[in-house]
Amino acid sequence: MKKITYLLATAALMTACGGNPDGFTITGSVEGGADGDTVYLMKWEGRQTVRIDSAVIADGTFRFKGVQSDSLPTPCYVTYKLDTPDGLLMPFFLERGDISLSLTRNNDSATGTPTNDLYQTYRDKANELNARMGELAKAMSDTDLTDKQKREKRIEMEDLERQSYEATVEATQKNIDNAVGIFLLKENHYSMDVSALGPLMTQIPAAYANDKEIVAIKERTEKLKLTSPGHLFTDFGMQTPEGKAVKLSDYVGKGKLVLVDFWASWCGPCRREMPTLTEAYKLYKSKGFEIVGVSLDRNAEAWKKGIKDLGIDWPQMSDLKFWDCEGAKLYGVNSIPHTVLIDRDGVIIARGLHGEELLQRLADTLE
Repeated sequence: MKKITYLLATAALMTACGGNPDGFTITGSVEGGADGDTVYLMKWEGRQTVRIDSAVIADGTFRFKGVQSDSLPTPCYVTYKLDTPDGLLMPFFLERGDISLSLTRNNDSATGTPTNDLYQTYRDKANELNARMGELAKAMSDTDLTDKQKREKRIEMEDLERQSYEATVEATQKNIDNAVGIFLLKENHYSMDVSALGPLMTQIPAAYANDKEIVAIKERTEKLKLTSPGHLFTDFGMQTPEGKAVKLSDYVGKGKLVLVDFWASWCGPCRREMPTLTEAYKLYKSKGFEIVGVSLDRNAEAWKKGIKDLGIDWPQMSDLKFWDCEGAKLYGVNSIPHTVLIDRDGVIIARGLHGEELLQRLADTLE
């Protein structure tokens, strides 16, 4: 079971009920749960988590009853000991009918109603891939691995991540006309490229057309289109760590292949990706390759310390605006690390390259 993730949901109003045609009953179990423990029914309201209801486990089972007043299935989730290392969280769809839930570490399930049954098909595949990635991550932590073995396992992990991405995109495409596809789009749009997002935007059901999150995704998709491969780069200005004003155009369109790396010192995945960028810079700097780091830091000293600690020796710029970073907004970036590869003439040729895929693309281009 995944620990805390972020779910984007619309609210449903709940009241106690009995025999109501709009009623729902949720019956479930918790792996590791004990009688007397409390399970919570939750939703997101704006940027805040809100408890809708609570239930106490008795005879190994918890139960919620209420009314689903919204005509559309509503993404919600159940939680158990959320503020502890053993906490569990599971998304499901609140809708009329009898819903059966099972909170586990690796095999969550929510079944019994049409939307939950539909989502479970995707969840089964996701659970399988997450389990394989978890096992591989443990294997990768073995300090006795040779460099060759580390690279092989890194390639294997990237393949599993690709499969996970493709499974999510496929499920979103198949279900974009219903609540499952909308939920998957909201939860995963930040990792989808414009080739996947573009067609989805034309298929949003009318019931969700004015949803604030969907409107925001549409706006971001338009920005991605303008900065997708084949388009001339979009310029922006920031400051170096020393406080000098610079523009992206100071580096791009000057006859070099440039990788723009959106990152931050506080971003764990960004820090883990740095050895790949260091290797790439060492291999190809003398062959006309440049990296320009665009930091989403908000603290100048933390940014400078990150540069030093990670051994970054390529140009850096930032406006220290965190997620309001002007460059990130222009390029539709809302998850990091994120890269944009720009050719010698200033034309974008790829986005989102990391790890072995990035090294291979550079080798194909520069060797």
